[in-house]
Amino acid sequence: MQLQKNISLKSYNTFGMDVPAEYFFSLTNETELAEIVAAKGFPKTRKILGGGSNVLLTQPVDGLLLLNRLKGIELLKEDDQNVWLRVAGGENWHDVVLYTIEKGWAGLENLSLIPGTVGAAPIQNIGAYGVEVKECIETVNGWHWGEKAFVSFVKDECRFDYRDSIFKQKLKDKVMITSVIFKLNKKAAFNTSYGAITEELEKMGVTELSIKAISDAVIAIRRSKLPDPAKIGNAGSFFKNPTITLAEFEKIEEKHAGIPSYAAGNKKIKLPAGWLIEQCGWKGYRKDDAGVHKKQALVLVNYGNAKGQEIWDLSEEVIISVWEKFGIELEREVQVW
Repeated sequence: MQLQKNISLKSYNTFGMDVPAEYFFSLTNETELAEIVAAKGFPKTRKILGGGSNVLLTQPVDGLLLLNRLKGIELLKEDDQNVWLRVAGGENWHDVVLYTIEKGWAGLENLSLIPGTVGAAPIQNIGAYGVEVKECIETVNGWHWGEKAFVSFVKDECRFDYRDSIFKQKLKDKVMITSVIFKLNKKAAFNTSYGAITEELEKMGVTELSIKAISDAVIAIRRSKLPDPAKIGNAGSFFKNPTITLAEFEKIEEKHAGIPSYAAGNKKIKLPAGWLIEQCGWKGYRKDDAGVHKKQALVLVNYGNAKGQEIWDLSEEVIISVWEKFGIELEREVQVW
């Protein structure tokens, strides 16, 4: 096995940050993981990159950068109601969603057009339009660097939470996700709880609901609101929607009547981070090539030659301003290296 040295990662991250990886290897076979551990001279520090759509590179990547290019979709089993599908971690997420829709298997349609790879989906517990990927995950398979062995985690062991999981916390940098087993439905239970989907379906003239119609609606909505990374560097939503207690919300509402909110269970309230940021005047802001998108304040963008540190500094300013105005501390959704 031969490593590449000092490889630019510009084409491997959707922010388009031109930073080098000290060592670079494109992983296409699971057997190569054991070889990497056994090989002499391989760097001990490692980072895993999938689609590069949820990462901000602020400095050169030391050690080994492993690009997850594991491929394969396998139907494991099925019964009258469900199918179980094993998908390799390097598969493109949206391509997999479209594949399941073509087969008529329901569950992932609301997660259409989310950038990235299948291996990143459990880490972030990706979600959109009333659905989180944890709802369809049965098992996550991976390689444990410390144990030098393949490991598996059933759903409950993954400790899924809002944009969070054990792979982002306790097992961060310790386990590389190699495949995910999804349990999908042969009979759809349509989720149109987000009003935007219903409105879009009406615009499209849809009279008979289907998983493809929902997927098409989600794709249309995302394309209308979010910038295309191929045209403007970005990593989608940069911040999480904050969750606060009902008591905290009531105090904020006294000062900011009309603040939008959503029930999050257990007397918790979720607030739209994009709205908070917009109220602080950031929407459409630009300084040199770093900015806040003109249509969606939740998205920070690289207009061409911004450095990762400039995007980071801008995110710091946004966080401080939201705290000063609302007393709410935003948390970054994007991973920062």
